[in-house]
Amino acid sequence: MTQMLIIIAVLLVALFLIERRWPSAVTRFEEGMLAILMAALTLVSFTQVVMRYGFSGGWGGALEFTRILFAWLILFGMSYAIKINSHLGVDIVLQLVPQRTSRILAVVAALACVLYALILLYADWLQLFGINARGGALDYWSKMFKVGIGLDDLRYPDWAQNSFGLQERVQRWIAYLILPIGLALFMYRSLQAAINIARGNRQYIIASHEAEDLVAENKNAVKD
Repeated sequence: MTQMLIIIAVLLVALFLIERRWPSAVTRFEEGMLAILMAALTLVSFTQVVMRYGFSGGWGGALEFTRILFAWLILFGMSYAIKINSHLGVDIVLQLVPQRTSRILAVVAALACVLYALILLYADWLQLFGINARGGALDYWSKMFKVGIGLDDLRYPDWAQNSFGLQERVQRWIAYLILPIGLALFMYRSLQAAINIARGNRQYIIASHEAEDLVAENKNAVKD
């Protein structure tokens, strides 16, 4: 688990440095990754429907594979949504208080997201405050890596098993790798948002006035 923690820390530092030098490249990678996941999810689901109802057959691991793809899409996408400020939220209180107070509350909200991700990533540090908490995504992934247990239905193709000497079922740690990575990215983007809000470069961690903006943009779309 310590090695995985170091790897994640190195990846976040590398992301910070690369993004400072090539921000558009990082954005294209994130968008490309999300596009690939969505395309794969759609393709597998569509193919499975055609095979099931058209040929009374199908791929036994399709359901499990789509669940994994969906999990990757959510866990990878939530950090990107923080980056582009597209998470939905309620900002009525923030709009009622003075601007300085609103900014403080927005920073607190962003830091709460950092804390939330940190707890889910590795909760053992809470014992320093007398809280009986253990485990987290890092601990769970490390156990899966050590045990090497396979997924229920997702299996390697026969040619891959024969060529590379792989076990029959795909290891769980491969599918669950997005757990620590996704939470680490979410923590990083939330911290980044908190800093930008404190500096005045960003208003909130959520998409503010989305409903009002949509109404304003489409007020002439429907006419009697």
